[in-house]
Amino acid sequence: MTKARKSWIGAAGVVVLDNKILMVKEKATKRWSVPSGEIENGETVEQACVREIHEETGLSVSVGKAIHTKNMVIGNFNVTTYYFYCTISTGEIMYTDPDDEIEEIAWQNYDDLLTIEHDYPEDLELLLTFITPPNYIPEVNKHVL
Repeated sequence: MTKARKSWIGAAGVVVLDNKILMVKEKATKRWSVPSGEIENGETVEQACVREIHEETGLSVSVGKAIHTKNMVIGNFNVTTYYFYCTISTGEIMYTDPDDEIEEIAWQNYDDLLTIEHDYPEDLELLLTFITPPNYIPEVNKHVL
């Protein structure tokens, strides 16, 4: 008989400023991810997203469009994480994590995202869609002289 898996539901926020994405480095893994965490009792996924970003970075954000839902199995858990595009409302970056899990907070550009170690490497492709590569030249109409 297969043992039933437990459910874990979380929220993650993609915050973009000046063509960089807000990322946090976890102390335990020494790897980077967007701010995220588990939904607490009575919270919506949007509220959890706002809370996690504030706890992990000190920034207050407004939650925008839902951009991705990731489902995976980790150990004995069915994990669902809802990703949202967020914009900064107020605040400054500071270490305020009550769980003391965050080692570093940084704005990562396109090249950084390609070289840092990701806690969730499967997120890289999604994150790259929100910023422009260096030396990017939009394709111009080739029929114009």
